[in-house]
Amino acid sequence: MKLGELAEKLGGVCDGDANLEITTLGTLEDAGAGDVTFLAVSTSSEQLAGCAASAVILREEDRDAWQGAAVVCENPHLGYARAARLLDNTPVPEPGIHPSAVVADSATVSATASIGPNCVIEDDAVIGDSVIIGPGSVISERSQLGVQTRLFANVTVMRGVIIGERCFIKSGAVLGSDGFGNTQEEGHWVRIPQHGGLRIGNDVQIGAVTTIDRGAIGDTVIADGVVIDNLVQIGHNCQIGEDTAIVSCVGIAGSVVVGKRCILAGAVGVADHVNICDDVHLTGMAMVTGSINEPGMYSSGTGLLPATEWRKAAVRFRQLDDLAKRVKALERAEENKTS
Repeated sequence: MKLGELAEKLGGVCDGDANLEITTLGTLEDAGAGDVTFLAVSTSSEQLAGCAASAVILREEDRDAWQGAAVVCENPHLGYARAARLLDNTPVPEPGIHPSAVVADSATVSATASIGPNCVIEDDAVIGDSVIIGPGSVISERSQLGVQTRLFANVTVMRGVIIGERCFIKSGAVLGSDGFGNTQEEGHWVRIPQHGGLRIGNDVQIGAVTTIDRGAIGDTVIADGVVIDNLVQIGHNCQIGEDTAIVSCVGIAGSVVVGKRCILAGAVGVADHVNICDDVHLTGMAMVTGSINEPGMYSSGTGLLPATEWRKAAVRFRQLDDLAKRVKALERAEENKTS
């Protein structure tokens, strides 16, 4: 791709030879001829001195730090993201159904879809235009995959799951499995079959080995634009709002409502039946046990300490309740003296 064409598609300005051929991306340290790289923050501009890239995506205020060709834009990181999509070299299989795939007669598969080796497409499933289904994936009965959605290897889509357009689902994801529905009878667990479904909107990303449970009665819903990392668990009947990001190892219990544009950082835990409003940022390993009704950043747990300090702090933490009682007793004693 020519640099001028790349700049136009990024919404930036080409400053330099517009006919430079750009073939791939590189880092500031390792990029060479044919590579484009980016300067995300001005404080890293000294790295440009040794850069050998053909062009750099940067802000106008950093232009003087780089003598070569550039794509000037307001947000270089966004420019990089768009360039990565334009220069993406992930192999795309040809349309068609692999001979080893098993496709039910009642399934509807677009002629432009690609069904990989050893896939199973069950009764009444609907596979939309330009869908790509990786090897070993299973699309269960009555499920639907929207236009240009891509599933990588060994994705399992359970019965009746609805997936929107342009979704990107990585290997090993399980979508629409039964939620953790159980009750007790005389000390024994009794399984509750899950009769709800799972609906996933458009432009949703779902990471590797992530699981999203179907609803117990109603549906679990993942709204448009949600991005979910690897190794995430979302329980039955959850509602995840538009453009929310959920990072690796997050666990969300059943019937949780998460608003729009939220960020759940790594290893966050959310207890069941909690509501989280729009524009909440939960920092890593936060444990949410009650609803959050005001936007903002929230944290819980403790920061890292050297082991010896942590042991001392743990002992003192156990003493807090006793300390609080003694303080109250002293306060009452002082009140009695003054009275």
